[in-house]
Amino acid sequence: MKDYTRIFRFGVIGIAIIIGLGWLVSSIYPDWLWFQNLGFESVFSTMLVSKILIGFAAAMVFFLAVGINFYCARFYVRKTHPAAERRGGISLEGLPISEQTVSRAIGAFLIIVAVMIGSAASTKWDMILRYFHPKAFGISDPIFGQDLAFYVFSLPFFLFLKSWLTGFLVVSGMVALLVYNRGNLIHLEGALIQAPERDVRPAAKLTIDPSVRKHLSVLGIIIIAIVIWGYWLKVYQLMYSTKGPAFGASYTDIHVQIIAYKILMAVLGAFAVVLALNMILQKRGLVISGLAVTIGAMVLAGSIVPSLVQKIVVKPNELEKERPYIARNIENTRRAYSLDRIQEKDFVVNENLTLADIVKNRLTIENIRIWDERPLKETYQQLQSIRLYYDFSGVDVDRYILDGQYRQVTLSAREISVDQLSLQARTWVNRHLVYTHGYGLTLNPVNQVTQEGLPNLLVKDLPPVTLGIEVKRPEIYYGEKTRNYVIVRTKEKEFDYPKGDSNVYATYQGDGGVPINSFLRRLLFAITFRSTDILFTGYLTPQSRIMFFRPIETRVKKIAPFLQFDRDPYLVIADGQLFWMLDAYTTTSMYPYSSRMSEKFGLEINYIRNSVKTIVNAYTGKVDFYVMDEADPIIGSFMEIFPGLFRPIDEMPESLKSHIRYPRDLFDIQAAMYRSYHMQDVQVFYNQEDLWEIPNELYADTQQKMEPYYIIIKPPGEKREGFLLMLPFTPSKKANMIAWLAARSDMPNYGDLLVYKLPKDKLAFGPMQVEARVDQQTDISRELTLWGQKGSRVIRGNLLAIPVEQSFLYVEPVYLQASQESGQQVEPAGQMQRPPRSRMVKPTRSIALPELKRVIVAYGNEVVMKESLSSALDAIFGDMKPFKEPLVEEEVVKKSIQDLASAALDHYRRAQEHLKARDWAGYGQALEKMERLLEELALAVQTSSSER
Repeated sequence: MKDYTRIFRFGVIGIAIIIGLGWLVSSIYPDWLWFQNLGFESVFSTMLVSKILIGFAAAMVFFLAVGINFYCARFYVRKTHPAAERRGGISLEGLPISEQTVSRAIGAFLIIVAVMIGSAASTKWDMILRYFHPKAFGISDPIFGQDLAFYVFSLPFFLFLKSWLTGFLVVSGMVALLVYNRGNLIHLEGALIQAPERDVRPAAKLTIDPSVRKHLSVLGIIIIAIVIWGYWLKVYQLMYSTKGPAFGASYTDIHVQIIAYKILMAVLGAFAVVLALNMILQKRGLVISGLAVTIGAMVLAGSIVPSLVQKIVVKPNELEKERPYIARNIENTRRAYSLDRIQEKDFVVNENLTLADIVKNRLTIENIRIWDERPLKETYQQLQSIRLYYDFSGVDVDRYILDGQYRQVTLSAREISVDQLSLQARTWVNRHLVYTHGYGLTLNPVNQVTQEGLPNLLVKDLPPVTLGIEVKRPEIYYGEKTRNYVIVRTKEKEFDYPKGDSNVYATYQGDGGVPINSFLRRLLFAITFRSTDILFTGYLTPQSRIMFFRPIETRVKKIAPFLQFDRDPYLVIADGQLFWMLDAYTTTSMYPYSSRMSEKFGLEINYIRNSVKTIVNAYTGKVDFYVMDEADPIIGSFMEIFPGLFRPIDEMPESLKSHIRYPRDLFDIQAAMYRSYHMQDVQVFYNQEDLWEIPNELYADTQQKMEPYYIIIKPPGEKREGFLLMLPFTPSKKANMIAWLAARSDMPNYGDLLVYKLPKDKLAFGPMQVEARVDQQTDISRELTLWGQKGSRVIRGNLLAIPVEQSFLYVEPVYLQASQESGQQVEPAGQMQRPPRSRMVKPTRSIALPELKRVIVAYGNEVVMKESLSSALDAIFGDMKPFKEPLVEEEVVKKSIQDLASAALDHYRRAQEHLKARDWAGYGQALEKMERLLEELALAVQTSSSER
């Protein structure tokens, strides 16, 4: 029987080991193959080995700390009271469990808890590695003279170590106390006394065995040593104090709190000596007195005295006492957020802008954005999704050289969305082998509009029709919506793009993805993705490759989880290929004297640098990390930790470098901090006398915070236009403009920050004041109201304040969108076409198409609304014919016959798609548009014939 029991036991253990190893391999090996495909094996190895070593070290420390104390306690119990386990210790009577079994069970429990502890500690691997690879900031703190690297790299590690060691020892002490109590080495002696007319109350005495006192005293001494170390760290943590009027160590912290912490360290040291003496003297009263003195000192020195000084000495004279510490906060906050690099200039506003000035700034005028990103996305979706399974994730703003001209454009990738396939088509083969990639993009200049009020697309359709931009590799295997894994180079051809009533298929030609050319790999990925189809499908070949971690953000975070990434990856066309560009940041919340914020990234920060530009090839998935700011010590530390990960920015191809842009997330953070930290005078800052605000604007009919916007302008006093990101400011609780902040995007001046301050003695209209003036224009208000009453939705787009010379042009596009309900789509039921039933109906995408109907321009005291930007400028400055944005009637006529015929055919195909999907509303809408286009085509043909 014993042999069978032993065999069973070893069998269970063996199965558990096999399952554990299988889980481990299926969790780690796919990642290893993925990193290997990208050439980042060393990055994976460094992260994995670091996590294992840190987890093992934390688990061992916990196991040893708790285990040693537990077995010491058990040893003393057995030595002092051999029969304790039967009397009052761990009762085994009536249970067929031996003491050896109990010990093994406790040991196993400690191992499980230690593994959990180690797993939690391993998540801090990057912080621990930074501790061992610090880089000097070259700046010392003003109090202790420590290089800031101590606070950014060392202090977080020390605080982590202190908290974990304290926790280990406290748990160890609690376990030891429990064992001693169960072993009757700590117990209450005495009887219960019944007092007349009183409740029963114990008259008992706490008895502690001498061996227990020694053990607990040693534990207490070690814990006190760690607490003393904690107070030493608290001294440095005063750099993040919030007691004063500004973030950082205040008057009370410097003159009182530091001294109080040093006194407490001395008192705790004395108490540790008392505990050591008590191991010999065995005087309980000595320990109790020492504990009382320690607690009293903590309350008095740690809380009461600093509070009294703050209330009696500082508060009545706060500005005088806190002046130097406020100045430190201003200086360090500006440095931590790169606000100290902002060049401040005066912007003397005048209203004498002339036609000659407009001519002089022609490039700015020709690049004024009248296509807002939100309605434009809906327009792209309706005009260029082509099929229901294509989707546009977002609209990006960039600049390109088109026909030799520097042009600002908007563009968006046409990605595949398998979730939008019909239910019948959502098979495993379709989702993972056939519909593997998106195709192409749409692109239009920001200021061009067709006669229909739609964007003038320079890149459109399938396959891509391009004007002035070459796209040789339009397939998008990696994007913002590529959430599922796909397998390429299979026996099943991949869907490439639709062509009329048929489809074009292709086979992947790149080296992206992991080879899945063996049974073991098929089994591995079947386990990883919980799909037996991978294992049993007959479509795979020896050349098949599996692509996963395809979303851009997921992909880069998998490689560099220690960086913070911008929320907006944007598409770039370079050398005929499509790339995604994504900004990465190094951050910390441990920069001394710098105020913290938590509006971005989901964590508190008080230091940020745009240290890295990340490039992802949309076809191959190749990822490159280019270092923009080698002076940043944090990225310097990571470059040392991961020597093969980062490349210098000089190695980035020029075709990509020309599309680097200053990131909005960083600009948002800097603008938010600059609202207060443009004030460098301590008294002005203390009183918040010159606080700025980010203004509101109207979007549709709702007020919202104005967002930074990209713009091509010639900064005042400069000779050349550039691609800048800018945002106006208004004074707090006022609506007039007080300044505007701008960031350069073009190399070699990338990252230069400029703020132009307006005179305070002269009114410059702010965005909401311009919005109010628009509403007050009777003709404009009447027309907008009339459109709204006709069942259409009027959308007032982004209001742009555009600096031209020493003046501002305000431009706001107006879109009209039919307020028609979205169409209805019916799920297919077999092969029969049946009338739609209410229970089978579900809404499809909105079919309302936003069309640009008017452009509002405000300058000085004039506000006009016209059909185009050039017409509005005509009304204010005179004849603008040489500068009309190509709604250009001449160009439209030249291209009208060809374009109208192509557009009519597109609407016919779209109507057929809606018909197949039984989207009747969409079908009718497409037919109406086709009819209108055919009428225009007939007119254009007639006009062309008469001219001949």
